[in-house]
Amino acid sequence: MSEPIILADGGGLQADDAVLKPSRIFWRAFFRDKAAFAGGLMVMVIVIVAIFSPLISPHDPLKMVPQDTLLPPSFPDYVIGTDRFGRDQLSRLIYATRTSMIVSLGSVTIAVVAGMIIGMISGFYGGRLDSFIMRCLDVIYAFPVILLALVIIAIFGPNIFNLILTIGFIYSTRVARVTRGSVLAVKQLEYVEAVRSVGARDISIMFYFILPNVLSPIIVQSTFFLSTAIQVEAGLSFLGLGTQPPTPSWGLMLNESRRFMEIGPWLTIFPGLAIMIAVLAFNLLGDGLRNALDPRLMRR
Repeated sequence: MSEPIILADGGGLQADDAVLKPSRIFWRAFFRDKAAFAGGLMVMVIVIVAIFSPLISPHDPLKMVPQDTLLPPSFPDYVIGTDRFGRDQLSRLIYATRTSMIVSLGSVTIAVVAGMIIGMISGFYGGRLDSFIMRCLDVIYAFPVILLALVIIAIFGPNIFNLILTIGFIYSTRVARVTRGSVLAVKQLEYVEAVRSVGARDISIMFYFILPNVLSPIIVQSTFFLSTAIQVEAGLSFLGLGTQPPTPSWGLMLNESRRFMEIGPWLTIFPGLAIMIAVLAFNLLGDGLRNALDPRLMRR
C-alpha cells in the first residue's frame, strides 16, 4: 500500500499520486488553503470587472453633470455618490479597475520577460559577466521604488505607456535576482551536465532544460509584484505623474478628493478600499501559490 504524503494542512495524498500527478498535488494543496482560494476568487472578480467594465458601469465615467455635484451615495442613481464634476463615482471606480490591471499586468509582463532573460544569462555564465550585471542591478535596487519611478516619469513624461515601462524596468531587477539565484542552483544538477556533455547549445540548455525548473519562484514573485505595481501606479497617479485626467484611476480619484474629505468622505473611502482589496487579493494569491509550489511544505 502506498505511503501517504501529509500536506502542510494535514491533508493526505498517496505517494503514487505524488509521482504520477504532481499537478493534482498542487491544485489540492491550493484549494485546501482557504485564504489562497479566497484571493484567487477576488482576483477573478477584479479581472472580470476590468474586462467587462463598459457593460457593468451604470454611467459614462467621463460624463459631467453639474447639477449632481458632490451627491452622497444613493440608490439606484449614484450608489457611491458623485465627485465635484457630477461624475458617477461607481462608474469611475469600475473603469479605474481596468486602468490598474492594464498598468500592473503590462508592467509585470515586461519585468518578468526582461528579468528572466537577464537573470538566466547572469546565473548561467557567471564570472565577470555575472558580477557586472549584479552590480548594475544593485545600483538600481538601491533606489526606493517610488523615488526612482518619479525620476524616470519626470524625464519621459507622465502617461500610461511610460508608466508601464517604468514599473516594468524597476521590477525587472527583482525578477532578475530571483531568476539568477534559481539558475545558480539548477545549473549544477546532473541532468544539466549530461545535456551539456552531448553538445547542446547554451541557449537550448537555458530555455529548454533550466527555465522550466526555475519558473515556480518567478510565478510566485510575479503575483506579489502585481500588488506592488497597483500601489506604485496609484501612488504616482496621486502625485500627478501617473494616469492623467480625465482617465479614471484609483490614485487620481484619491488626489481629486483631498479637498472634499470633510463634506464628501465617500470620495476617498471607496477608491482606498478598491486599492486595499486589489492588493490583498494578489497577496493572498501569491501566498497560496508559494505554499502549493514549495515541496518543503510537504512532509512524509
